[in-house]
Amino acid sequence: MPDHRPLAPSRHAHATPPWPQTPAAARRRASRRMPALAAALTLVLAGCAGLAGPALADGSAGETRAQAEALATFAAARGGDEGRIAPAVVQLQALSQAAPGHPLWLAYAGAATAMQARTTWQPWKKMAYAEDGLALLDKALALLTPAHMNELHRQVPVALETRLTAASTFLALPAMFQRGERGRRLLAQVQADPALAGTPARFQEAVRQLAATVQP
Repeated sequence: MPDHRPLAPSRHAHATPPWPQTPAAARRRASRRMPALAAALTLVLAGCAGLAGPALADGSAGETRAQAEALATFAAARGGDEGRIAPAVVQLQALSQAAPGHPLWLAYAGAATAMQARTTWQPWKKMAYAEDGLALLDKALALLTPAHMNELHRQVPVALETRLTAASTFLALPAMFQRGERGRRLLAQVQADPALAGTPARFQEAVRQLAATVQP
């Protein structure tokens, strides 16, 4: 005789809805995940706030007052002073606009933009700040040429400082942004560059501190 007993429900039966999702339903599901994603973003960026970076050095000859002030503001913001994040964004964006096509100022503007995720509790704003900052960092890295290894800023090749600035932001973001691997590659590229040995001690220390945060 045929077996008419009901089939046991699969443990995967509720993994996906039995009907096609409408765009509105998909948006509602995504919005429910946003607070958790945003909280992760805030925690990771806050944990990275005290990370020493190349902008923590004193100003040097050949640097304009506006550049020195912008980097000092950025350093304070990265050190945990959230009140300095918005001014850093304004100052660094102005520097980038005054020198279009220069990767270093664009990279710092991107890093500062991403840090704005620490200043709001609104999930969509956190995500927007992070994504906008990443877009600027991607553009800065794309602008690098071999000539930027010969151009120095505070006795550091612009290419190395740009890569380290991008790597520190990439490595601070949650895995959902899928930037960790690129951040590790950029850091490894800086570490392996022979020019690193000729950079100031504070830049080499920034590289070591960032490397210490990377999980093997």
